Amino acid sequence: MTKVNVIDLKGSKVKDLEINDEIWKIEGNDVVLKKAIRLQMDSLRQGTASTKGRSEVSGGGKKPYRQKGTGNARQGSIRAPHYRGGGIVFGPTPRDYSFKINRKERRLALKTALADKLANKKLVVVDSLELKACKTKDALALLDTLKLEGKVLFVSTHDAEKLYLATRNLGYVAVLMADELNVYDIVNADTLVCDVDTMSYVEEALK
Repeated sequence: MTKVNVIDLKGSKVKDLEINDEIWKIEGNDVVLKKAIRLQMDSLRQGTASTKGRSEVSGGGKKPYRQKGTGNARQGSIRAPHYRGGGIVFGPTPRDYSFKINRKERRLALKTALADKLANKKLVVVDSLELKACKTKDALALLDTLKLEGKVLFVSTHDAEKLYLATRNLGYVAVLMADELNVYDIVNADTLVCDVDTMSYVEEALK
């Protein structure tokens, strides 16, 4: 079992926490990780891009000129693709971009993202994420105290309303509940900050 330091919101070490190596120390699978990220990104696509083919554009019902004797190439419609205002060849049509992956792949992708954060020392475990006030200056002071830089993702199992309100004006900080944890947000963040109960929740969900 690997141990990680647990600190308080003042940056002082509180205790050591044993974590499950089968989750936090695995050899990651980048292919599955990429697939899980693409799953999330594609599910957000509207898929409303649309073009009209030659059978859908208006006009062109009459042959523009007779078949022979004009010296021109034969034409059947002025709405053929090579005409201005003609139909689009193989253009986009409304579609659903979402797809499914297996449960084992979803879990492996999540484990890969978490293990990468631990391996690169981008995982911070705190005893609690409950703030006394919901002011942005308190959130900035917290980030400075814990020496958190770049994009920061806070994950809590408890009601983190004050933390959310204090950080909602900071575009580089996100707050999630433990049951909302996902691969994209983990990978997108430079630092992952979890409370002790979140660590237990994640291990219970992924074991």
